[in-house]
Amino acid sequence: MAFHGWKRFLFLSKQNAFARAWRSRRGSLSLGRKRCCHGGAGESVAPEMRAFLEENTEVTSSGNLTPEIQLRLLTPRCRFWHEKLDSWPYGDPFWAIYWPGGQALSRYILDNPCVVKGKSVLDLGSGCGATAIAAVMSGASQVLANDIDPIAGMAMILNCELNHLNPFPITIKNMINSEVGNWDLIVLGDMFYDEQLADGLHHWLRKCIRIQQTKVLIGDPGRHEFLRHRIHSHLHKVVEYSLPESTRQENNGLTSSIVWSYQPSCSLESC
Repeated sequence: MAFHGWKRFLFLSKQNAFARAWRSRRGSLSLGRKRCCHGGAGESVAPEMRAFLEENTEVTSSGNLTPEIQLRLLTPRCRFWHEKLDSWPYGDPFWAIYWPGGQALSRYILDNPCVVKGKSVLDLGSGCGATAIAAVMSGASQVLANDIDPIAGMAMILNCELNHLNPFPITIKNMINSEVGNWDLIVLGDMFYDEQLADGLHHWLRKCIRIQQTKVLIGDPGRHEFLRHRIHSHLHKVVEYSLPESTRQENNGLTSSIVWSYQPSCSLESC
């Protein structure tokens, strides 16, 4: 399967995958793993999985908004990019793409470390972990990365190693509709692919703001599903970045990505 075949498949299928995962795992943990990954890479990534990820991803820091961060990603130079989609032995590797919303969030945090310095940060739907890594680099006092895919958690640990960071805690719990945690800041990118999922995020994030006064930053390049959802009326643009040419080509021609501040203007019960 050619480069654009993989990319297009992941781009178009992410909507259904996130929606199915959220609906089937509300309030539960993913794939039977009942813990967070807190240990070092040697403790949390089995040798065979480490070898698989190292062999079938490429370490890169180019073609995106954050050249300071090295990541293991699926690129055209990787074997599986050119094979049939069903040849990948695990769940769809959404974590292996550095999506433009996450790029914008990570760039903003690196450029504005005061946003996270000394604060507790939850990176929701963390994927490759770039935004969580940016938060650690910028002085966050506590970072929790969340993704429902256990393979993403393992990849994040390897990405921490690449950037000479101790692995931060990673949870594969589905946090939407879970108990509200005491976070200073929640960041999430590229998650508004499905109306029901967006509704769940809208409700849970408002609850976090109402109960804990949590600040919320959302990264998105302006996808149709995001712009048409009612959450958009509660957003304030923080910054817009022009995407590198390679990222534009890989994302159906999207040219920029925006960081939004989520500021609901009405009560949880009435909006």
